[in-house]
Amino acid sequence: MKQVEKINLIKMDDSQHYGTEDIVIKEAAYTLFVNNEEVVTQLCSPSNIEELATGFLCAEGFLSQREDLLGLTVNHQDGLIWAETSSPRPTGFLQRSITSCCGRGRASFYFRNDTDNIGPVQGEIKVSAEQLWSLGHKMEASGELFRATGGTHGAALCLPGNIICFFEDVGRHNAVDKIFGYCLLNDIARHDKLLVFTGRVSSEILLKVARMDIPLLASRSAPTDLALQLAGELGVTVVGFMRSNRLNLYTFPERIVGVE
Repeated sequence: MKQVEKINLIKMDDSQHYGTEDIVIKEAAYTLFVNNEEVVTQLCSPSNIEELATGFLCAEGFLSQREDLLGLTVNHQDGLIWAETSSPRPTGFLQRSITSCCGRGRASFYFRNDTDNIGPVQGEIKVSAEQLWSLGHKMEASGELFRATGGTHGAALCLPGNIICFFEDVGRHNAVDKIFGYCLLNDIARHDKLLVFTGRVSSEILLKVARMDIPLLASRSAPTDLALQLAGELGVTVVGFMRSNRLNLYTFPERIVGVE
């Protein structure tokens, strides 16, 4: 499905202005039904919708293993997704809409239920600062939609030396859900990998990473205090402001080579 839209606009430079063409990132609404029951409407980039829906169901507790997903059908024209699962709807789940910007409406659900259901991360990894910077550069180079429009966030599942998969979306939480869904659909273990990310590390992002059993999250942006509190409780290493040749280590720095 088309990811960008061509538009006409007026550009201004000092006192000059002129008409021109440009492209903007597309944003679409998809409504997800699980076992014929409507559960959520998501605003997202209209790509990798199967991974997005699967990842959302994993993050929300509908799925814990590949076998729980019995079927998944996407109607791009009408923005509809139908999923069949063998597991019941999680207790306390709230039907809601999710914006593409910050995932508002989700935090209250997470802290009422999810923190009780996510154990400490069991995965381990050791990575150098140089490898983190290299992965950050590789992720930026993979962001074709961002370079074209400036309108997406990116998330990459990585080993210390290379990127395994990368997804872009107008919503930072959607990009992470696509990683989660891709891993479940392709039976990819996460305990020995890290997530490299462009967006702010909020509490909801941290909880998604912990639920995936990923031991290290490295972002170009800043964490929140609640995300760091949760990272300390759940055993996740958080790296922030990872740009050029600098970064900040917030939690469990022993996973970085040379830091005790």
